[in-house]
Formats: sequence, structure tokens, C-alpha cells
Amino acid sequence: MLSNFALEQQLHTARQELSHALYQHDAACRVIARLKKERDEARSLLAEAERQAPLPASAATANVSALSNGKRAAESEDMGPGGKRMRPGVSDSIIAELTECNAALSQQRKKRQIPPTLAPIDALERYTQLSSHPLHKTNKPGITSIDINLSKDIVATGGVDSSAVLFDRTSGEILSTLNGHSKKVTSVKFVAQNDVFLSGSADKTVRIWQGSEDGKYDCRHILKDHTAEVQAVTVHATNNYFVTASLDTTWCFYDLSSGLCLTQVQLLYFSFSLICKVFHYNGHLAIIVCEVEDPSNSMGYTSAAFHPDGLILGTGTTGATVRIWDVKSRGNVANFDGHTGAVTAISFSENGYFLATAAHDGVKLWDLRKLKNFRSFELYDQDTPTNSVDFDHSGSYLAIAGSDIRVYQVGSVKAEWNCIKTLPDLSGTGKATCVKFGTDAKYLAVGSMDRNLRIFGLPEGDDASTGS
Repeated sequence: MLSNFALEQQLHTARQELSHALYQHDAACRVIARLKKERDEARSLLAEAERQAPLPASAATANVSALSNGKRAAESEDMGPGGKRMRPGVSDSIIAELTECNAALSQQRKKRQIPPTLAPIDALERYTQLSSHPLHKTNKPGITSIDINLSKDIVATGGVDSSAVLFDRTSGEILSTLNGHSKKVTSVKFVAQNDVFLSGSADKTVRIWQGSEDGKYDCRHILKDHTAEVQAVTVHATNNYFVTASLDTTWCFYDLSSGLCLTQVQLLYFSFSLICKVFHYNGHLAIIVCEVEDPSNSMGYTSAAFHPDGLILGTGTTGATVRIWDVKSRGNVANFDGHTGAVTAISFSENGYFLATAAHDGVKLWDLRKLKNFRSFELYDQDTPTNSVDFDHSGSYLAIAGSDIRVYQVGSVKAEWNCIKTLPDLSGTGKATCVKFGTDAKYLAVGSMDRNLRIFGLPEGDDASTGS
């Protein structure tokens, strides 16, 4: 009886100590939550103050002016607390410009109709390889990125050989080879106005190229704001701003004319503690506390694209998550999970409702109205990633590149998306890395891990206007 009484006393004491410890833990969590809230409010006020404060003259000169060889005077830039670069922020006038552009494009989209010149389905069913062009070096083969200037029918390719090539599809001639990057070019983008071209590279830099009347391109700015590989470049619908995304877990919003980084965005995560085990040892209460680090903290960005209306930015990460951002507030407003492996490419449909994302496990389609996945394509085996997705400009077709190239007719959330054409990867590498629709889906430009740009379309003399 005495032994039982002693055990009951020890149990009662242990319960009281455990209750007290849990109460202290709960109080500590409340204090931490309050401190985090106050910290976030302070950061928000500081960011607002930085946006409203005028940029020092020395910083403005260093950021806006370019040296004669195109390099920015990074060593002259003003540095903020902690050695971080000062960013002027996105001003109210820029936000107003983005909002106005969004309103105009949204209104046009409501009246949008499929152009009568769009290639019909039966034409795409007859597509075959029309030409192959060796644009890059033989000792470092591989095309990593493609973009097309639809108004001039010029195809740009970025290569493993650290160069970007501008190719006139109509004449079949190389217009210019842009050298300057020290590592592979990971992303290329045309700006629809003013004959400007952008290239991002694994050398951590982005270059702004300015075309001239003689067809040559000069490097106007070299941007060195990232600390790891730049994986994606995407241009805003105003053609005045662009975004770069990097493996350093940040994306940057730039003014195109000056090459100035207005803001650099990083989604911050913090470690947190959990009580893993509570037990009684030698008359004392023992608590094992485990510190857990959020795995999202190390997610670099592998792809990025603006929504057609310009107020939404989509980014793909190394951790298989797709993040959706409000461009005006730079806030992360939604996350799409479900992929396996890094998100290699993302593409918004021109209808404004659909988002296609590619990763190691295939392609997923997302409904932006309900923020959910409504269809998935598992196209290849587990050792073959899907490398590229692209909606055509009308939003009628979707192209996918992996071990081959597949073209789907765009359906709806409920209606089927039918594969209307499968094109083989003729490079012999078994890896089509990028695909892009030409004007009115009249042709497809495809890059692979050899050095050739391939053009697929209707053979000469075949009438693309026949069929429904």
C-alpha cells in the first residue's frame, strides 16, 4: 500500500510538472507568434519607406548608367544594412501602369476570337520535319531554350555553348550570334518592342541586348543581382519590365530601359520547435525538443512566366512546388503541389484560366479560377522528365517536349484534351529540351540536346487551310 501511495504521488507530481511545462510552451508559442507579427509589420513599414525614399544620386548613376562595354558598376552601388543592396522598390506609378495594362488586356480577352488564320487540327496532324539547322558548337551541343519573335519570324536559341543565336526562319540564315556569357544560356526572351533581347545564364547574370539597323546586337546591360544560376527570364505585357528567377531562391523585378532591379523577392521560412517526447526520469520531468527546418526554405526557382494580363507571376521550384505571386504586392498568393521533381517549365494559356506545368513526372493542368489541378499527363517513363510546355498564342493547342514532342487540342476542365500529333525527337539524344509555337501555330520550333534547331510544319505545297 505504501509503495502504491508513493507511485501515485510521483504520478501526480509528474502530471503537474507536465501541465506546467505545456502551459509554458503554449505561452512561448504565443510570444513567438506576436514577435513574428511585429517583425513582419516592421519589415513592411521599412519596405514602404524604402520605396518612398528618393534613390541616392550615386546609386542611381551606378544602376541606370551602363559602361561602354555593357557592364554595370556594381562596386559603386550603395549597400544597405547587412551588406544587402538597396532596392528602390516598385513605385505607385509603376503599379498604376501594371493595373491599367491588366484592365485593357482583360477587356480585350472577353472579346477575343480564334483567328481565322490559325492552323486547323487536320493540318497539325500532317506536320513533319521541314528543316534542321546546326546553330551551336559541336564541342558543346545542346539547345536549352527557345523563343520566337512572332512579328518578324525570328527564332532565338540559347545553348550549352554559352551563346545565343538569332535565326531568320524565312531566309534560313543566322542573323546574329551573341557571345558574352561564360556558362550555358538557360533562358532567352524577345521584347516585343524596340528590338530588345534578353538572355539569362548559369553564370548568374542576365544580359540586355539592343538591336541596331544593321542587324547586330550590342550588350547594353549585364545584370549581376543573383548569386546562383539564372533559370528563367519572362517579360511583362507592358514590355517595360521583366522578371528573372534563380536557384538562389529569389526572383527580381527589373525596369527594362535602365536595367535597374526594382525589387528582389525571397519567400522567407523559419525553423520551429516541436516537443517530441516527454517522460519522467529520476524524479524529474524530461522534455526532448526537436527543431524542424521547413524544407521550402531551400527551394530555388527553375522556371517563371507572367500571366497574359500581367498581374500574376508563376514560378516553378526545385522542390516540385508551383508558386503564384501577386505582382503588385509581391505576395505569394497560392501554391500548387503534386509534382515530382523540379518544375522545368510553366505556360499560361491566352484564355487566362489555364496553367500548364511540366516536371519529372509529366504535365499538370491547373484551373486558376478554382486553384486546383484538373488533369495530369504522365507521358514518359520514370527516367524521362518532361522538359517543356507551351500554349500557342490563341490558346487552342498545347505542345509538350520530353523524349518526343506531342501536340494536344485544348479542351476544358471537363472536356478531354486529345493528343492530335506525336513528333519523334530526331536528334538521337532522346531528349527534346524546348518547344515553341510559331505564328498561328503554322510551325513548331524544337530544340534538343544536339546543336540543331528543328522546324516542324506542313510540307511545301500542302494546303494548311483545308479542313475544319
